[in-house]
Amino acid sequence: MTKGVFRVTEIVARNHITPEEILSAAAGAEIYSNHPIAQSIFAAYKEKTGQEISDDQVQEYHEIPAHGISAIVNGRRVLVGNDRLMHKENLIHEDCDVTGTIVYVAIDGVYAGYIVISDELKPDAKEAISRLKQLGIRKTVMLSGDDKTVVEKISQEIGIDTYFAELLPEDKVQMVEELEKEIKHRDKQKLVFVGDGINDAPVIMRADIGVAMGGLGSDAVIEAADVVLMEDAPSKLASAVEIARRTRQIVRQNIFMALAVKAFFILLGTIGLANIWEAVFADVGVTLLAVLNASRTLQGQR
Repeated sequence: MTKGVFRVTEIVARNHITPEEILSAAAGAEIYSNHPIAQSIFAAYKEKTGQEISDDQVQEYHEIPAHGISAIVNGRRVLVGNDRLMHKENLIHEDCDVTGTIVYVAIDGVYAGYIVISDELKPDAKEAISRLKQLGIRKTVMLSGDDKTVVEKISQEIGIDTYFAELLPEDKVQMVEELEKEIKHRDKQKLVFVGDGINDAPVIMRADIGVAMGGLGSDAVIEAADVVLMEDAPSKLASAVEIARRTRQIVRQNIFMALAVKAFFILLGTIGLANIWEAVFADVGVTLLAVLNASRTLQGQR
């Protein structure tokens, strides 16, 4: 639902450490990361200082799964990550009630402060949810690994019914399984999951229908998905549902027409009123009619 283009909007320093020190430490710790959040920190550091962090400034780099990063930057032990990392290291810190993704920073075992990183909603995000509800989608749920405050704000803004925040990849799989249990009529109702990150691949495979946002989606997600949206626009999901329903209607029309025509000519044949040309029409003619009717799917949704 967001563009995935992050930018640093605020740096809050604590314990007599300057914002410049926090930004420098965070940029060094994130040096080997390609994550959009890390890239936004690099961009902010370069804009602020006009320089870039070099490899020789960083030693003992370690990723802490689902928590953050530990590294020595310019001779100082730096921890950069989420709230779970601060708790894991028993560092006293504040609970931030701000809009945006919070990156906590600790330097030499002391809580240094945090960096606020903001993303922007895609222009058609609200339209996508509205159209899906108009199409009869019973419930919309957002599963996110982001901070609860951010997820809550986005959900309210675009009209999401329910949200779950601060989820690890395995938590998302568990939530999908629980949501599937809530579906009363499994033969008529299906659960659809839409994602684009590599961490979404297990959830996409677990859902009844997995949809990958192909514009920015990783190869793993695209391989796991049942449907791939080639444009990175949420509203295309509603368009895909409309096209699928229209296509199903045309397929049913073709099946009914073919069976009806053949049954009619079989009846004529049993009473001796069908000749060879009528039999040709019942076979080739019906096929041509079905092809022409099916070509209406190329005209777009109505």
